Amino acid sequence: MSTELHNSISIELPHVEGLKVGIVAARWNSQVTEPLLNGAIDRIVEAGYSRDDITVQRVPGTVELTFAAAQMARSGKFDAVIMIGCVIRGGTPHFDYVCDNATQGCAMLNATQDVPIIFCVLTTDDEQQALDRAGGALCNKGTEAAEAAIEMAALARQYKK
Repeated sequence: MSTELHNSISIELPHVEGLKVGIVAARWNSQVTEPLLNGAIDRIVEAGYSRDDITVQRVPGTVELTFAAAQMARSGKFDAVIMIGCVIRGGTPHFDYVCDNATQGCAMLNATQDVPIIFCVLTTDDEQQALDRAGGALCNKGTEAAEAAIEMAALARQYKK
């Protein structure tokens, strides 16, 4: 969802009894991923859940997010998993490979797991664009990811057997 559109929407989050959220965060570009992580945690707590209901796992970079998110999803311990990363365009095609890997990995997990996997990977042209979306001038996409995790966990509960 575009930042401009989201900022104009006010949503009421559902309550998910006993909600457990796993968050996997890349250490690469930590100047961006740490504020995203903090935004996600703060929003979950603001929504009425305990910090103890959140498990954070850090991984080296964005490519490793899919593996860690898969492990969390398969553990059966979480109602939702958030993938937090940041890829900043450079002068080589590496940007495209990393972005494709994370995007396809998240899509594959959402299609094959019973736990919603929330994509909070910033893919920007420069560091300032990333910082603006990690609690800077525009928003904190980590906050938005937390809201999506709560909503999707509630949806998943509706359809559990």
